[in-house]
Amino acid sequence: MATAVRTALTRVIDPEIRKPITELDMVGDVEVDAAGLASVDLKLTIVGCPAASTIERDVRQAAAGVPGVRAVDVAVSVMTKEERQALTEKLRGPGGPRAMPFGPGSLTRVYAVTSGKGGVGKSTLTANLAVALAARGLAVGLVDADVYGFSIPGILGLVDEDGVAARPTRVDDMILPPVAHGVKVISIGMFIDPEQSSATGGAVAWRGPMLHRTITQFLTDVYFGDLDVLLLDLPPGTGDVAISIGQLLPNAEVIVLTTPQPAAADVAERSGLVAMQTGQHVYGVIENMAGYAAPDGTVVELFGSGGGAEVARRLSDRQQAATAARTAAAGSPAAGTPAAGTAPAGAPSAPTPDDGAVPLLASVPISVALRSGGDTGAPVVLAHPDDPAAVEIASVADRIARRGRGLAGRKLGLAPA
Repeated sequence: MATAVRTALTRVIDPEIRKPITELDMVGDVEVDAAGLASVDLKLTIVGCPAASTIERDVRQAAAGVPGVRAVDVAVSVMTKEERQALTEKLRGPGGPRAMPFGPGSLTRVYAVTSGKGGVGKSTLTANLAVALAARGLAVGLVDADVYGFSIPGILGLVDEDGVAARPTRVDDMILPPVAHGVKVISIGMFIDPEQSSATGGAVAWRGPMLHRTITQFLTDVYFGDLDVLLLDLPPGTGDVAISIGQLLPNAEVIVLTTPQPAAADVAERSGLVAMQTGQHVYGVIENMAGYAAPDGTVVELFGSGGGAEVARRLSDRQQAATAARTAAAGSPAAGTPAAGTAPAGAPSAPTPDDGAVPLLASVPISVALRSGGDTGAPVVLAHPDDPAAVEIASVADRIARRGRGLAGRKLGLAPA
């Protein structure tokens, strides 16, 4: 019967690592006596593990569900230093320098969401897109790379009543990101001093090197596991973080967010051009605040119209020209300096699946439900899936989900025997 209990425990998933606790060596001895008392030794990763009560509850329920078990006793302890080290090596691989797992060659689809200016709803749309992808069964991670204007924890409900963000769990030098709505999330807001971390406090004032180091740590020290999609919410503009992402993740595909008015479109185009200059591929454009549906059925275009389509057209022209230049250079060994908008010679870049055309992925209307969901931590794609804004965001999620994790154009690291 002890074997049956241990088998039942394989269905208990660590809520942070998202793997069975048996696979993580968190289960020690399992015994069942003649009276039907099941005794389970449970080893938590650290003292004060935030998931302790959840894991213990799930262990009790799983063991109690085995026929013949009349009672369950769970002895909770903490892993030794050696056991934690073995766990981190099991998750990351054998010792040696930690590697960033999302670079060129990774099967994870990486999307960096950027905008030329702030206040266009970039973080709200990125968070909802991540949740919509997770709802479709994908393993999704979200990096809040907007270090100065971090807001993802609040949008996804990862804050308490005082506005203090959930803290990641540290297992030695490995960071386990909190999970919200099936999305693994990391943000600088989770590391701010709790005395300052609130809706009005916790400002970050860092220069370029600190920003680069933070993004590198998010991508290296945070254990996301095997992801289908990693989304990055970039700060507005074309500053240090955008350049760092271009260096660290040249394989990332960029989604440019804009609002309909021409002034915003002009600025949004620049963020796409910076992505091209670092060798990244612009995947598409999303237009937010596209119009407001009045109660009488009329649509009021508060911010004008056509900006999203115009940004997509301009970036298409640039990217198609760059794609043509790369194709010509590839066929001409004597080719000189790459054309503007292409990556430097020898720099890795994302495989371009088409001729470089940049589509308008969605036109998201102004939505009270979208805004209020961001304030309350209830993403509109889950709370109000029939809302017009949710429908548009869902269409982008469907499009991304259909792409899968293709091996085309990727090195497999295999050699003939």
